Amino acid sequence: MSDNGTGLLAGKAVLVVGASTGIGAESARVFAEEGASVMLAARSRDKLAALTDKLSGEGYDVACTAGDVSAGADVARFVDATLDRFGRLDGAFNNAGVNQHGRLDEVPEDEFDRLMAVNVKGTWLCLREQVRAMGESGGSIVNTSSVGGVRGSSGLGAYQASKHAIIGLTRTAAHDFGPLGIRVNVLAPGPTWSPMLRKWQQDDPAAVERRINAVPLRKAGTPAEVGNAAAWLLSDRASHLNGVVLPVDGGFTA
Repeated sequence: MSDNGTGLLAGKAVLVVGASTGIGAESARVFAEEGASVMLAARSRDKLAALTDKLSGEGYDVACTAGDVSAGADVARFVDATLDRFGRLDGAFNNAGVNQHGRLDEVPEDEFDRLMAVNVKGTWLCLREQVRAMGESGGSIVNTSSVGGVRGSSGLGAYQASKHAIIGLTRTAAHDFGPLGIRVNVLAPGPTWSPMLRKWQQDDPAAVERRINAVPLRKAGTPAEVGNAAAWLLSDRASHLNGVVLPVDGGFTA
């Protein structure tokens, strides 16, 4: 365990799926700083190992395991690795996802299938395995959707459909697993300086500028700001929040 016995997540074991970069990586740091023992999971073994070495070198209790969130056996292994290392699973942050640009009629079929496999099926697989591990002890799960999961706009249709589906999964899970003492909530980040947004900025800087200008705070968020919101939802401070869609968007959807 971390020596931080006073943080929001002190004494908890937390799994972060999609932890190698961006929101996932910064959230893992936030969780560790808040006292959690953290298992990192993602596809990129090298990036995971580098982040694990960095956080461990700073004195945090962190480990990692690599795999594909759209493969059931890999997701089961993420959870089993957490149980093997920490003895339990108290919280999980399901953040793995891929993006897409283009009108709905322009999306290639294989790209649509991959988007749904990672964003939707991956979230479902994570929920299934994490609930199995939490069992009667209860816990807290936070999924990552997007402001694109609560509204529509042109050019992101398949991505937004997947993010709407994540909100649907979360709300259903809140009903299914609430009686077990497992809370399931979902974040809806707005424009955030993740690798996805930076890539989009390179491809279409005007579109990104318009999106940021639509934020009342007139700025994009940071991955750590999303991580702080996730840490609060995972913590006992949010003990009566279940099935909530929490925008982390600077007022974009207000």
